[in-house]
Amino acid sequence: MRCVILVIKLLISIFKILVVNTKRMLEACEAFVTYESGIILERQGFEVNDEPVWILGREYDTKTKLDELNSDVKSRLLLTYRRNFPPIGDSGMTSDRGWGCMLRCGQMVVAQALINQHLGRQPFWPVGDDQRTTESYKKILKLFEDKKTAVYSIHQLAQMGVSEGKEIGQWFGPNTVAQVLKKLSEYDEWSALKIHVAMDNAVVIEEIEQLCHKKITPTETSTWSPLLLVVPLRLGLLNINPIYIDSLKACLQMPQSIGMIGGKPSQALYFIGYVGDDVVFLDPHLTQNAIDLDEDEFDDSSYHPATCARISFQSMDPSLAVCFSCTTHSEWKDLLRQFKDMSEIGKKQNLFEVCSQRQAEWHPSTTDLADEAIALDSADSEDEFEILG
Repeated sequence: MRCVILVIKLLISIFKILVVNTKRMLEACEAFVTYESGIILERQGFEVNDEPVWILGREYDTKTKLDELNSDVKSRLLLTYRRNFPPIGDSGMTSDRGWGCMLRCGQMVVAQALINQHLGRQPFWPVGDDQRTTESYKKILKLFEDKKTAVYSIHQLAQMGVSEGKEIGQWFGPNTVAQVLKKLSEYDEWSALKIHVAMDNAVVIEEIEQLCHKKITPTETSTWSPLLLVVPLRLGLLNINPIYIDSLKACLQMPQSIGMIGGKPSQALYFIGYVGDDVVFLDPHLTQNAIDLDEDEFDDSSYHPATCARISFQSMDPSLAVCFSCTTHSEWKDLLRQFKDMSEIGKKQNLFEVCSQRQAEWHPSTTDLADEAIALDSADSEDEFEILG
């Protein structure tokens, strides 16, 4: 009789595992059909070959460092569509599926800047027994939790977007999401992250120095606040101009790189590196259930990619934003040196200008051409809009 009971318990356990796995498969299938018509993931993962892979400023040889490469990718935060979270304001929306992809890409960029600041650039996930790492990791996650009280939550992004002329549920362009994140960063006292959005294809050194240098007293030397630099660009009319591809690759090779936000027609993506003529990205278009991070134990695997995907640089939409993180002043100085080196290499086309000061008559634009794309309204589906720039 005891054997029969044990067998029954074993069968019940197996059945529960099958139910959970089946549910995950169905959710993955459901999320897949939200991909817009005509979108095909050309390649996933990495093959062993002679082409080096660059991920956020680090180079990997797939013949000798494939495991390290995969570990690096899995340590990035993947922030995707979520469902069943508390309603956003008075809109009643409990999911960002169909409209929040660019917001999620913006979240991932900020998350990477915070990881660089608090955890360092090395792979860290799965989190081990180090208490300091565990606490910092959980703090970062909670900043992006899907509830109003989280600083960088989808709720705060959507509601702050109203001040930028975007209704809740309306699609954002790369610049608008950067402007919203910049405003929200003022409420992140733990990180004191400074976000600078370089408009009109110009990185103005004086503006960034004034933003990030903070004097504690008149007699003390200034301290440096961590910087997230976002440079919105338009590199073509309908397609990305091939002359800019080498320069984009050069940016992704810089140690301060935290990728690019942009996409391809109908889809916002977070680009984290490249291999050959393909750009590597994380995709926010998977719809998952919201997770309560206040629970003592929670499964954080849904916040990390099992792998990544690739498309050709030529498939990218010409409207994008390159992003850099400088935790220290020396990193900022080194980034400026690399910008200078890139501009002096004749084979690479300049993506933007670096200047000491902004001219007096030069008023920076706050308009993002990408925001002129066809936005979603309550009657639209995702395959009815295109990121135009």
